Formats: sequence, structure tokens, C-alpha cells
Amino acid sequence: MDEHTSHEDQRISDGIDAFKSAFRRHAAGVAIVTAIAPDGAPVGLTVTSLASLAAVPPLATFNMARVATAWPAMTVGNRVAIHMLGARTRSVAQIMAGDHATRFAGDHWYSGPHGLPIIHGATVWIVGRIIEVHPVHNNAVVVVEIEDGELGEPDEALLYHERTYRVPGLPVE
Repeated sequence: MDEHTSHEDQRISDGIDAFKSAFRRHAAGVAIVTAIAPDGAPVGLTVTSLASLAAVPPLATFNMARVATAWPAMTVGNRVAIHMLGARTRSVAQIMAGDHATRFAGDHWYSGPHGLPIIHGATVWIVGRIIEVHPVHNNAVVVVEIEDGELGEPDEALLYHERTYRVPGLPVE
């Protein structure tokens, strides 16, 4: 902000616009969550809301829309695979955020533990059982207790910031 711009010029009075503007500027890691739908089909989505909840027991959370095609698979007791992505898997993040009918077309995944779809090239994947689902308006917070996982090849972190996939810049000293 230069000396001629006041704070009032940057104020956003609409809550939705303020929310969208704020979270566009909040860099977030990119992950993919996959599961098996009740009909046996693979389902998945790209998320930037993945967070660790606790180390003991090992709990993670992610948020999703209840209208997502993966929603019917998000039931207590069901398992999911959570994949952390690196720069090499940016294209897979885009596929899994795109048309649900084509998310599993191609060779970017294979059937892993419990028949769960596992994404090739993820820097790590972990499998867990859904232990709680908390609906909030049209969305939900899903809590997963991690059971096992596997490290992939190291890669630069993949971030989503200002509506663009990015890799981190230089360290701040």
C-alpha cells in the first residue's frame, strides 16, 4: 500500500467477498482424498483444507462440500486414502479437481490397501478410517484416524495460492 492509498480503499464490506479474497491470499498445501463409493466405484477430490488434528491418536481432518460426488463415501467407518502432492503431481491435482466422470480415467492411480485408489507420484499417502463427520451448512469436516501409509519420492511442495498452483520460494531468514 503506498502513501496515497488509505485502508478504507481496501476494505471489503461483503462477508463472502472478504472470505474469498482472504483465502485466495492464504497459501495452502494441495492433497487428494480418495475413497470407494457405496457402488464400488473410485471417488476422489482435490483438497487444500487438509490439517493434522492430533499425533496421539493420529488424526487428520479435511473439509468438503456435501454435494461432491465423493460425499456418499464419507461415512463413519469407511476408509480413505489421503495423498500429499508435490510439484510433479500438479496435473493430477487438476484432474481430481475437474470433471468427476474423468477423475479416474488414465494411469495416474492404482488399487491399493482396502481397494482404495492410490495416486502415483504422491510424496506420501496415508490410509485411515473415518471416525467422525461434522456437517456444517452445505459442507462437512471429516475426521480420519490414520492407520498406515507409505512415503513416495521427495518433491517440491505444491501450494495453491491466488488461484494458481505454485511451489514455495526462497526461505525467509
